[in-house]
Amino acid sequence: MSNFSRQMRLSSSMIRRLHSRAADLSSRCFTTMEGHRPTIVHKRSLDILHDPWFNKGTAFSMTERDRLDLRGLLPPNVMSTEQQIERFMDDLKRLAVNARDGPSDPYALAKWRILNRLHDRNETMYYKVLIANIEEYAPIVYTPTVGLVCQNYSGLFRRPRGMYFSAADRGEMMSMVYNWPADQVDMIVVTDGSRILGLGDLGVQGIGIAIGKLDLYVAAAGINPQRVLPVMIDVGTNNEKLLKDPLYLGLQEHRLDGDEYIAVVDEFMEAVFTRWPHVIVQFEDFQSKWAFKLLQRYRDTYRMFNDDVQGTAGVAIAGLLGAVRAQGKPMIDFPKQKIVVAGAGSAGIGVLNAARKTMARMIGNNESAFESARSQFWVVDAKVSKLITLSLLVGMLSASSSGLITEERENVDPDALPFARKTKEIRRQGLKEGASLAEVVREVKPDVLLGLSAVGGLFSEEVLEALKASTSTRPAIFAMSNPTKNAECTPEEAFSIVGDNIIFASGSPFNDVDLGNGLIGHCNQGNNMYLFPGIGLGTLLSGSRVISDGMLQAAAEWYLAAYMTEEEVVKGVIYPSISSIRNITKEVAAAVVKEAIDEDLAEGYRDMDPRELRKLSQVYWSLMQSNLLSIWCFLSNFPYTPDSLDADSSTQSKTLFLHFIMLKVISQGLNN
Repeated sequence: MSNFSRQMRLSSSMIRRLHSRAADLSSRCFTTMEGHRPTIVHKRSLDILHDPWFNKGTAFSMTERDRLDLRGLLPPNVMSTEQQIERFMDDLKRLAVNARDGPSDPYALAKWRILNRLHDRNETMYYKVLIANIEEYAPIVYTPTVGLVCQNYSGLFRRPRGMYFSAADRGEMMSMVYNWPADQVDMIVVTDGSRILGLGDLGVQGIGIAIGKLDLYVAAAGINPQRVLPVMIDVGTNNEKLLKDPLYLGLQEHRLDGDEYIAVVDEFMEAVFTRWPHVIVQFEDFQSKWAFKLLQRYRDTYRMFNDDVQGTAGVAIAGLLGAVRAQGKPMIDFPKQKIVVAGAGSAGIGVLNAARKTMARMIGNNESAFESARSQFWVVDAKVSKLITLSLLVGMLSASSSGLITEERENVDPDALPFARKTKEIRRQGLKEGASLAEVVREVKPDVLLGLSAVGGLFSEEVLEALKASTSTRPAIFAMSNPTKNAECTPEEAFSIVGDNIIFASGSPFNDVDLGNGLIGHCNQGNNMYLFPGIGLGTLLSGSRVISDGMLQAAAEWYLAAYMTEEEVVKGVIYPSISSIRNITKEVAAAVVKEAIDEDLAEGYRDMDPRELRKLSQVYWSLMQSNLLSIWCFLSNFPYTPDSLDADSSTQSKTLFLHFIMLKVISQGLNN
């Protein structure tokens, strides 16, 4: 037999064996290690390396490379994840400047580009970098940089992430939802792009905010990234610039309204809860017109909440209670605080409702208490107020349509109506309908000036000068609007005009202010990221049927307001550092779980039924009331000091209940 014939027979035999092996491999799945737990992988070879969910790059061990047909497809040196991160961080510092699209591209956006590319190719490493450097990168993946990302998303889009349900998909959403590859989804963040931060209608580009929020769910709450889903409901846009932009990625038609709009959102909710009955849906950045209506429409039927209305309110309440402590008063004095609120949108009204409920609960929780609490707020329609002078000049508005909201105003937003001041009240105070923010501050002399207006610079020099007459020995200024350019004032302006002895908080990050003589003016970031990951995690673990007001209030009042030590509060520090976000999330989740049990909403998680949850809660409180607590803490290696048992200031003891649940639930692996 010729050598040629023999080689042909051998080649044919080898081809048959290879085909047989390929057929065998196509029906097999492989097990690798992901985060110290086995993960079933139904892919191999280049498909693994091209899938960010499973790709580990040079960190694949030689055994994994053989099992997954990766040998020869990667450089031979196996690197640890620590070495990978070190190399990436070095490259990030070096490449950030080179990644800029010229001098107009901010440095933060360049960082986002590089992090996003890592997210596209190696999700595990991306979250390791984010978790390890959360204080540095949270402002990149979330506010304020995410606002810039959303404004430019059509140009930045490289790889799809999340799902898009549009008005053109009506009647198809029930089948569309099965296009998502994950069999189980725990968290959805959905937006319609109508009010992204304080930037207005950004249409389909608003999906960037949903992606950023879910990054924090993973980094702060440990939610499995394969079980989160960012969603955009594209019902069009009223942004004329986007409607004329040939590169815009969304529907280029005006927004749906009325019943047509409701029908689209209804169909979406029915579809996702049909496929994933236990999913939690967070509504994000819906315009005020729809935020409250959709919340009331779905909250008693589905596991959902609106972060702008409820999350912002919770963080603000925690800060307001912290400000009371910083003024040297007990938190029970909160109902005595005079609060001027600039902004009557969804966030502003959400904070007002939550603050009123908190005050009323402290003084009796009856109709009289609610009326008394109402009288502590002065609401200024701030966005219009700033434009009043120009508007009056051109005859567009009358004085009665802006400024201080009173019962004299026509066509008051129904959600703001409970806070409209009575005519007799304001006359006694020397005010009138439509009074400017500066006039209100000057006459009321408030303890707190709270900005939720999305109007940058609204707290002008005139307003801040008026606040110097506050009856409080330590007035508090909350410039909570995002992104940074929409903050009502900067900390430098606040400290330099009002004085050193103030409390300052903002929604976006600012640097502390050097006041001289070794004194520091602390800038507290009162961001929703302190609450929403814990709300989601607590709801998930409790299996609560709905997310109640009590669960949200417990998260803010029971934990955040008491998290700071007395020494920190005296210095004007009323919010914790973002570097503590994972501990904060655990504490918030503990409060949410306990409240869900107390309200008989909990249905259990996985193999833990409601009765077992309630039993754990009873054990927790029994331990709290006995000396067995110290023994249990010792045996479970839990950090304990006798001082931690104070009901008002404890941070450690409040984690015990969740720790019990963790022993049963989290230890099994939330990410399994």
